[in-house]
Amino acid sequence: MALSLFPPAPVTARLAARNTPPAVATSHLPNRNPNHLLESPSSSSAPTALQCPHFQSCSGCSYEWNLDQPPVLQEVSKFFRDRGVQDFTFDSGRLWEWRCRAKLAVRGTPESPLIGLYQEGTHHIVDIPLCRAHHPNINAAVELLKQGISKLNVQPYDEDVGTGDLRYVQMAVTTYNTSLPVAERYQKGKVQLSLVWNSRNEHSENSNKLHALSNFLWRNGGPNSNMHLIHSIWANFQTSTGNIIFGNRWRHLLGERDFWEHIGGVDISLDPSSFGQANTLAFNSLLRKLQKYVPYGSSVVDLYAGAGIIGLSVSATRKCRSVKCVEINKESKVSFEKSISRLPKTIDSSISWHNTDASVEPLYWLEGSDVIVVDPPRKGLHPSLIDALCNVALSDHKSNKAPRGSILKVKDEKRPWVLRAREASVHLDSKTAWEKSQTWPETLIYISCGWESFKEDCQTLLSSKAWHLEKAHAFNLFPGTESIEVLGVFKRGPRVGQKKKKTGKTKRNK
Repeated sequence: MALSLFPPAPVTARLAARNTPPAVATSHLPNRNPNHLLESPSSSSAPTALQCPHFQSCSGCSYEWNLDQPPVLQEVSKFFRDRGVQDFTFDSGRLWEWRCRAKLAVRGTPESPLIGLYQEGTHHIVDIPLCRAHHPNINAAVELLKQGISKLNVQPYDEDVGTGDLRYVQMAVTTYNTSLPVAERYQKGKVQLSLVWNSRNEHSENSNKLHALSNFLWRNGGPNSNMHLIHSIWANFQTSTGNIIFGNRWRHLLGERDFWEHIGGVDISLDPSSFGQANTLAFNSLLRKLQKYVPYGSSVVDLYAGAGIIGLSVSATRKCRSVKCVEINKESKVSFEKSISRLPKTIDSSISWHNTDASVEPLYWLEGSDVIVVDPPRKGLHPSLIDALCNVALSDHKSNKAPRGSILKVKDEKRPWVLRAREASVHLDSKTAWEKSQTWPETLIYISCGWESFKEDCQTLLSSKAWHLEKAHAFNLFPGTESIEVLGVFKRGPRVGQKKKKTGKTKRNK
């Protein structure tokens, strides 16, 4: 995983963004949810300006004005309008202090540590102690970590020679605290720190400094300190000379072992090695919107599932008959197991998590499902999956079954390694013995963080006449950047043309 908090932008683009005054006309833009807009505490004249002291020097944000209007928004709105979606919506979300998960490099010296992002096009670190995107407690935890580094003479990593103690830090904020009123939980979130240590394991020569630093952080930011800031402390051990942040070895050091968040209507556990969305509030809004497009009692397959947040969310809120979560990263299994244990006992659904690559024999996963949910990486869907989706939708639509002799026939697999990969790593049986369905999906829900790849995939699906685009929404998951999160809802088959309305006039008798 390369170090990149935000999608990078060219320096010239950031300079232009700084010098561009706020736009006034907004009537051409799609509907927004005004309840999510927050006014900047320091300026009433520019209520949606970034106002960050690190802008330009930091590679994180690409524009400074109109955080509620990403530069790509007009293009996105037009793209969907041209394809028949007239009610496209955009949720601008929280504009500052939205980031609840950050990976930061640690460089400099013990006397003057630098914790932040690489400068654009270089490996020079920009210190960002006052980042406006970070949850306030991430900035507070960064300051406490700097104090510990200086006090204990911890050596920041020197990547030119491969020496030093602390390479990176991951900070994740949990707002899960049922003892607080709901309105206070976000601002009082606690920080899980993962220290990426430059050693093979906890028994290396510099392990004394690791334990001293973690004890310092816990003593000054734990539950017995003046300000309870820290949720837990983990260590990750990495000695690679490349730009991969994490190694394979993790150790829990202090605090609560399990990191919980309530999102999409369910409790979700996320280990530090699992992928988690950086913008918790915006992702929760996306999940609530997504749930509306999953029919009650349907069978769902969630591809690129990660720790199963989407699948578990719809299983609980839409009373799904079955949910299959397919994920290639085996590290997510532990989080899924913990999360499934917290589901309400009233759920009557067959739920499983499979550690395999969904792009290998994708038809196997599509058969028997009513709804497909895909949340691929930035590069978009694998070609084999797109082909399978097109072939599925071009099958006999009336019967919703593959016709005899169709290329959709799932072959009788005999290879043992493929059969093992298909087996559920985690499984929760339904109380009801549902009859196995042999239908093909009618709905495709596509979540995308890569706009360019989504456009390409969307065009392929639409041009094949296999699917039509029924609904589209966008979410401001990364305010201040060029990125936008898209939720597209496709229905199987071509769009049915609207019939002309009768005028009520009668023909004259000749």
